[in-house]
Amino acid sequence: MPYCWEKSGWGDNDFTFSTVTGGHSGSKAMKVELTRRVSGDRKALITEDTTCAPVVTAGKQYDLGLWYKTTTPDAAITLFRHDTTLGWQYWTDLKTLEMQGSWTQATVRTPAVPAGTDRITWGVSVYGTGSATTDDYTMEQVADPVPPATCTSTAEECANGKWTVLPTQNPVRSMHSVVLNNGKVLLIAGSGNSEEQFNAGTFTSAVYDPANGTYKVIPTPKDMFCSGHVQLQDGRVLVMSGNKAYPVAGGHGYEGYKDSYIFDPVTETYSKTNDLNDGHWYPSATALGNGDVISFGGLKEDSTGSVTAELWSDAQQQWLPLWQVNQTWSYWGLYPSMILMQDGRLFYSGSHVFGNGTPGTGSAVYDYAANATTAISGLQNKDQRDQSASVLLPPAQDQRVLTLGGGNIESNPDANRLTDIIDLKAADPAYVAGPPLPQGTVDLGNGPVAETGNQGKMYVSAVLLPDGKVLETGGALHNRANPVFESSIYDPAANTFDPVAADPQARGYHSSSFLLPDGRVMSTGDNPGNGTWNHNVSIYTPPYLLKGTRPTITSMIDGEWNYGDTQRITVDRPIVKAELIRPAAVTHSSDPNQRFVDLPLSVDGNNIDLNVTSNPNLAPPGWYMLFAVDANGVPSVAKWVHLQGPAALSSTAMSMSMPMESSDATPSAHIHSFADGLKGKVTGPGKERASQNVSPTLSGCDRHYGSINVCVPTVFPAEVKQTTAARCAWLRANDYGRLKINGKDDPLGLDPSRNGVACEKQDLRKSAKK
Repeated sequence: MPYCWEKSGWGDNDFTFSTVTGGHSGSKAMKVELTRRVSGDRKALITEDTTCAPVVTAGKQYDLGLWYKTTTPDAAITLFRHDTTLGWQYWTDLKTLEMQGSWTQATVRTPAVPAGTDRITWGVSVYGTGSATTDDYTMEQVADPVPPATCTSTAEECANGKWTVLPTQNPVRSMHSVVLNNGKVLLIAGSGNSEEQFNAGTFTSAVYDPANGTYKVIPTPKDMFCSGHVQLQDGRVLVMSGNKAYPVAGGHGYEGYKDSYIFDPVTETYSKTNDLNDGHWYPSATALGNGDVISFGGLKEDSTGSVTAELWSDAQQQWLPLWQVNQTWSYWGLYPSMILMQDGRLFYSGSHVFGNGTPGTGSAVYDYAANATTAISGLQNKDQRDQSASVLLPPAQDQRVLTLGGGNIESNPDANRLTDIIDLKAADPAYVAGPPLPQGTVDLGNGPVAETGNQGKMYVSAVLLPDGKVLETGGALHNRANPVFESSIYDPAANTFDPVAADPQARGYHSSSFLLPDGRVMSTGDNPGNGTWNHNVSIYTPPYLLKGTRPTITSMIDGEWNYGDTQRITVDRPIVKAELIRPAAVTHSSDPNQRFVDLPLSVDGNNIDLNVTSNPNLAPPGWYMLFAVDANGVPSVAKWVHLQGPAALSSTAMSMSMPMESSDATPSAHIHSFADGLKGKVTGPGKERASQNVSPTLSGCDRHYGSINVCVPTVFPAEVKQTTAARCAWLRANDYGRLKINGKDDPLGLDPSRNGVACEKQDLRKSAKK
């Protein structure tokens, strides 16, 4: 190798490194060639030592350049960084090199250098059969183009943002929110957790238009209350299962049906697909790198837990029959958060809904191709992460996941402040504790008071922002009670939470928050245990929108993008980064498909070339919001782009963690050897079975009291004494009103007088005499 260059790489391949004649500006050049490849890559990199690796400054950006010739479409500029604490580690792929038979120059700008980084090394990776020959590497620090930010509001709002409650209420009891590729928002209610609407067959959705603040109520063919949903790669919305029946006191619990529908944003109508193999009330839904969708968990038609995995085929536009889908016969619970990894495996973060986490460590990596599950360690208090939130942190290339908050519907403790972070780039990744959630105020029945001790929140919403940070907002302290008013912004680079303005509206159970294309955040819903519904809608304006003029994407050559492309945009002034953000499809604190994909830049004045990842598992095919962001973190209004291409759609194996041979005609994704040294307990498929038994009180509600809309908790918060008087006082403070007794049983002792109505005066007198 030339001086200050080293060989690197991994996987099953045959390769050579050589110095060849006929350099770009001298007599020699460096060549990396793969003659056979099943997996992995080979890299020529600047040597990782203090003599050779260039020194960098945190927060700065650098323009990297080289001259190259290639005989493969599978070559990329790859960047590593030296962390002063953790040592050398992979940073990111910057640019896919197009095939070139003669010397061609490639340039690309790095992201801002992370804190704690003192040196970088970089070079070319070859991850398909063929060669890359390179010469004349250059590196220059980018001059700071940062004008001072100008506050355009009050100092308080410029620091913490502001919330606005819209004058028009949401007309439906929506608990599902999907941002459509036309900028509108689909709000799905179904029966809206209302027994009256269910019995009347009144199932609703609405389409909200942020441009004019209007709602259009959409006829809805089935009770999509607590269904699963995901955007397909063509922009339509796949909605799976929903509510077949509400629970019966002393009988069955909720039931999920097998029906599935597609919502078309163009016609604003639903159409039926083929049925699922099982009912799935509260299923997961994860888009895969080939456009397929995989789903786990939920409740079946008989209210038992579904152990059936479901796979939607993008090619066939249908749910596949059971025999065509790998099965572990595992019960993953309700809304299990299954996040797609860069190699096609799924990371179950431990976030879920209702009760305890899965047995074992509570978190796992699932390899569909091998049909094997590997336990992941480190998740704190796994049985109190009910209705926590998990999010793939910006950028997706970093492969880090943040899980925050949670509680437990069944035991009903105070919700917690726990956060956990995992770096899936590690050979044997494990969660480590993150900083605790900031505390806010909580309404315990007599108005907001400051949270104390370890009080945190469940029903958390986490929203990726275009400046690369995460807004966490909303929540409550207990099962459908005691809203918490607190919002903060998490900075992945600094690993800190910064408290900001709090939503003035209660946002607990059945609430959702999501990013709009203009960079604001919309929050809807709240369904406390007394059965009421909050129809007010809040809009958060983050601080970055109060820092002066926004950059504008003035032109975009093409809105149809392929993997590995270089796409040009024009901006009206300098920007430092651009990214694709997948639009929200969120419910119950869960949106496993939410992701922020960095687009490294090649800059020529106001002409910006954006370098698109070659890996569909980092950005599954579909519609994305494209943001351009200036040095002050101020984003443009988003442009919509459609990401697809042969690397995404040519092989089902791409999404199923199987090796894929590359050729000159078909580029392959650059997949790295992350999480290949897992040491946790490995579990293969279990014995085939029909379902998992679950309690009819799974939702934490005792159906012996009140209408189906009402949720009297099976377990009251710990501070409520186990007496009729104390429980009735808590119900009164939380506006439960008159509660009829359903049937003859009174398991919570709320009707000692046995007159069929809970918590009346005679009940309290009779209780006091005991």
